[in-house]
Amino acid sequence: IDIMLAIDASGSMAAMDFKLDGEAVDRLVVVKKVVADFIRQQKGDRLGMVVFGEEAYTQCPLTLDYDVLAQLLDHVEIGIAGDGTAIGDGLALAVKRLKDLPGKSRVVILLTDGRNNAGSVSPEKAAEIAKTFGIKVYTIGIGTKGPVPFPQPGIFGSRLIYVNLDMDEETLEKIAETTGGRYFYATDTKKLEEIYKEIGQLEKTKAKVKHYEIYEEWYGY
Repeated sequence: IDIMLAIDASGSMAAMDFKLDGEAVDRLVVVKKVVADFIRQQKGDRLGMVVFGEEAYTQCPLTLDYDVLAQLLDHVEIGIAGDGTAIGDGLALAVKRLKDLPGKSRVVILLTDGRNNAGSVSPEKAAEIAKTFGIKVYTIGIGTKGPVPFPQPGIFGSRLIYVNLDMDEETLEKIAETTGGRYFYATDTKKLEEIYKEIGQLEKTKAKVKHYEIYEEWYGY
């Protein structure tokens, strides 16, 4: 399988409504941990990564070198692509990375906690492009509903305030439906882990591989 991971690194991912080992952390910390585990569990699938915020860019092209991908994932930080949320641009770029590749199974796993408010391509248009090229999109919405703790910088350091963050579940559902994928919603770390595990089990195809051994005969010596 060829899989592009599209990860939201916008400003809203700083919300601290998730826990890791019993400690409150921001959403991106949990996402990076869960995605890193997902990468380690892969065998023979090519993985790549797109990061999006106000803009979208390729953090890692498709590769079988999972160690390099994990290192590049570790370097993703909140706001690295701007504070906005360009879901459409992120999806379109992931599709661009997959569209010309041979093979039946090409997948985008798109994760976001927001609503499209930036970029030049709408999520609906990006979904139609993915459908045209036979690329399936699994969408994941993360975040608890209602007011969530959010760090607010101040003169005397950062403090937590409670804010309402808007997530567009309807659009995420539509993207998945258009492309033949599925929409998932995660409100805690355990659920997010289960989602990535389930997606990994959903997409499996057989591949024939030729294996060669090159050797020199030393027995005579």
